[in-house]
Amino acid sequence: MLRLTEIKLPLNHPEEALLLAILTKLAISAEQVLSFSMFKRGYDARNNKDIQLIYTLDVEVKNQEQLLAKFANDQHVKIAPDMTYQFVAQAPANLPSRPVVIGLGPCGLFAALILAQMGFKPIVLERGKAVRERTKDTFGFWRKQPLNPESNVQFGEGGAGTFSDGKLYSQVKDRKHYGRKVLHEFVAAGAPDEIMYVSKPHIGTFKLVNMVEKMRATIIALGGEIRFSTRVEKLELENGQLQGLHLSTGEYLVTKHAILAIGHSARDTFESLYAQGVYIEAKPFSIGFRIEHEQSMIDSCRFGDFAGNPILGAADYKLVHHCHNGRTVYSFCMCPGGTVVAAASEEGRVVTNGMSQYSRHERNANSAIVVGITPEQDFPGHPLAGIALQRSLEELAFKVGGENYHAPAQLIGDFLAGEASSELGDVKPSYTPGITLSDLSKVVPAYVIQAIQEAIPAFDKQIKGFAKKDGLLTGVETRTSSPVCIKRGDDYQSINTKGLYPAGEGAGYAGGIWSAGIDGIRVAEALALDMLASLS
Repeated sequence: MLRLTEIKLPLNHPEEALLLAILTKLAISAEQVLSFSMFKRGYDARNNKDIQLIYTLDVEVKNQEQLLAKFANDQHVKIAPDMTYQFVAQAPANLPSRPVVIGLGPCGLFAALILAQMGFKPIVLERGKAVRERTKDTFGFWRKQPLNPESNVQFGEGGAGTFSDGKLYSQVKDRKHYGRKVLHEFVAAGAPDEIMYVSKPHIGTFKLVNMVEKMRATIIALGGEIRFSTRVEKLELENGQLQGLHLSTGEYLVTKHAILAIGHSARDTFESLYAQGVYIEAKPFSIGFRIEHEQSMIDSCRFGDFAGNPILGAADYKLVHHCHNGRTVYSFCMCPGGTVVAAASEEGRVVTNGMSQYSRHERNANSAIVVGITPEQDFPGHPLAGIALQRSLEELAFKVGGENYHAPAQLIGDFLAGEASSELGDVKPSYTPGITLSDLSKVVPAYVIQAIQEAIPAFDKQIKGFAKKDGLLTGVETRTSSPVCIKRGDDYQSINTKGLYPAGEGAGYAGGIWSAGIDGIRVAEALALDMLASLS
């Protein structure tokens, strides 16, 4: 099979243009093409008057070796790599113990799935509820019901990614094609087939709920066990080796192999691990706000007259600005046609995040506009100082918002002018339970305000209207990534706690659904191989 890359065609090309492009590229006749399929489809919208689709095609041809020799110096004609996932181990029938997976977000879900598929029958501990119960609690909070600290946007089956845009792409290096395994399992669980080939696949919250349930059912059918509303309170350690887990249910679970996939908001668990001597260090993260514009404006700026084309869908953006004060401001977790959501997991604190459904048909576009911060410069000293900073900002947002989980918000024009907002413009806020118009300089440090005030006009040069005065900023965005890294070695185990496998976003090794799933696979493989080695 040959893989052809960078095949460019007009946006509205006829179906037969793909075969013609193959014939033209390879200079062969149609009789030599046995079959072809689309591996990837993206687009180039830098010139929105002439948007092109960019294809990667897998082509089965006659005389493949002759063509490879002919195009030996052409980087766009190569052998298609074998991306089939191969299991690294198979559990023996008499396995004396079972591995444990702590957390059932994307990382824990894939770690548990891979272990189950290899026959290791994992026990999964999830502090939150099953995804449908969790959805009821989360939607209830958005409708002004009480916050459940154990069942919300952050905690529960599916993890924080369940209430997001469901993006399935990342810049993570994936030489072993684990990402392909992630996509295959998602399609098997009900995701649209298109996630296998579109360049920026996404799923959306409602589809994710059903998929997570089906993947859980697969794990259970393969002998896995899943316990909800079960939090790990303490590790049992002996000479730096994990021996077992003390659970919130009062049970003691014996195990020498546990994957720690707790997500970026398990602050109490971070504190407990640190107190028990597990090596943790502070890491950089980012803070800022959610910004909202009308999606139609973003579509027009990005796609011009092609706005609304079903292949293109709702337009997204990715923006970066390096400020004069040395700070970097960037867009993060952009949600086309989505909503800003209440993502608090602790009482008396306000946190924002973004979410889209698969259709991306809501009126507004939103993304985080955040400023990178570092332990050395912004929260020096203690390894958990980043958590303290997050909490202090979230408490300020709660206070300025009115102490009722309303989020403080400010019109872009007023923000740039340094004035508090008093009334809304054309952009209507999507955040529930509600917003309180105010002055966001009361919520975050001055360097954050200054950096974003410099960045927004710069972004306006790329997307005309980005600095539009009645766009809306809502705060505060603090959960961009984990504020800590639970260091692990080349064997994927904690550098000072054997048998504990830090994994995913909470441990500092992923950022988003796709990369978290990939990390879950990597760590599951490492654990499985170590378990087998311990039997020999």
